[in-house]
Amino acid sequence: MFRIDFNKLRFLVCDDNAHMRRILRTLLHSFGAREVYEAEDGATALEMYSHYVPDIVITDWSMPIFDGLELSQMIRQPDGAGNPYAPIIMLTGHSEKRRVMTARDAGVTEFLAKPISAKALYQRILNVVANPRPFIKTKNYFGPDRRRNTNTNYVGVERRNGGDAEVVQQPSLLDKARVAG
Repeated sequence: MFRIDFNKLRFLVCDDNAHMRRILRTLLHSFGAREVYEAEDGATALEMYSHYVPDIVITDWSMPIFDGLELSQMIRQPDGAGNPYAPIIMLTGHSEKRRVMTARDAGVTEFLAKPISAKALYQRILNVVANPRPFIKTKNYFGPDRRRNTNTNYVGVERRNGGDAEVVQQPSLLDKARVAG
């Protein structure tokens, strides 16, 4: 088992609710994070994303100007400014399967339903740091592999089709954030 040195990671928190941003900032600081940037809408978040190049993005789904889904899609542009591989953790009060799948298809790495807990947030961050999923690039999608289990013999209705898929290994945050010992 290992610990994460949150002091070495940069976070971008995007939520239109100032109280929720404060809760997230407080939790991240309690984990040891020092660089936590905040945005109140998707447009400001994208600008900050390009400027600060955070390691992990935590965004609300519903926000003004453009929402967390649109922000995720813009971050996932392979030729855009910033790091298109940055893990994105989506927060929302709506956790229906349809919404989770929509977020997944927009390139979201992890999904976290509100109200959040410190433990659930920590687990999502630990997962994106310790178990980064490879990225998939097809004609219609660029983002983390939407499958958590890779079974090459899968033949169901959600089998990947539409031509060849390029698998790109995501740069790992583990080397940056691991505590020696």
